[in-house]
Amino acid sequence: MHRYLRAVGFSGIQKREEFEALSKFTSECYQTEETAVTEEGEDFSERRKEFAEQMGLLVRGVYDENDEFQIEYCIPYFSGTTAHYYEDMAIERHAEKESYSGVCDDVNLGVSLIFYLQNVTEYLNKKRYGHMESTSASLILSGLSVEGKILMPVYQKTPVVSEIRSDQERRKMIQAAREGDEDAIENLTLEDMDTYSMISKRIMDEDVFSIVTTHFMPCGVECDHYNIMGEILDVDLRENNYTKEKIYAITIDTNGIVMDVCINQQDLIGEPMPGRRFRGIIWLQGLVHFEEKW
Repeated sequence: MHRYLRAVGFSGIQKREEFEALSKFTSECYQTEETAVTEEGEDFSERRKEFAEQMGLLVRGVYDENDEFQIEYCIPYFSGTTAHYYEDMAIERHAEKESYSGVCDDVNLGVSLIFYLQNVTEYLNKKRYGHMESTSASLILSGLSVEGKILMPVYQKTPVVSEIRSDQERRKMIQAAREGDEDAIENLTLEDMDTYSMISKRIMDEDVFSIVTTHFMPCGVECDHYNIMGEILDVDLRENNYTKEKIYAITIDTNGIVMDVCINQQDLIGEPMPGRRFRGIIWLQGLVHFEEKW
């Protein structure tokens, strides 16, 4: 069974038989279906059923020689709303099954961002017919979480023009460092050393979460799992129409990346409100729309 089922309102699914029955129900009562032909020549299909706004279950499988749909696996999904544009993106297939991960470099993070691809059939079709530009894409990020906490905000004065300009300069330096600029690499290293020194002094008298207001870090051995903390911009409480469980859809700003996270009300400690902070572990998903070339 998938660990993140409870994130979209299926915390009561405990046995494999229950999960298989739910997968079959989703594949038979789906709302949308998209198909594509894999590199092996199989008719691959994605069937989606929405159980709450922008979230539900996604069943993937193939059609056999009798044109009957055979389930391969079922995953929960949650669709975000905020798009980000990236000029350098790669999609790679997983070894065990017809699923994919995306990789892109984010200037705000300074590292590569890895996510689980939601729209596999769209990618396969564009790749097969050559109607895409593999390096440029619009990406909508979303996260599913099964453990999270709400933290109070940290008082910060309104950013002045010099601070905003400093952030812009840092992004430029990160980009230059990626291109091999030795001066940019040295300046970033010195900045990191200064930051480490400042934190080491303040941590003696302050709590770490009063110093670090936001973070976005890899978590565990799975490359698309992250430990994040960010400011809450918007909150929406939704209900799974099948189980009647309540799910929070939370829009957050973490390290300059605006994204949506869904979490079961039972798994969230605290009451989310705009201005407060969300901290938790997420499974990062992404909906990619490649630039077409005709």
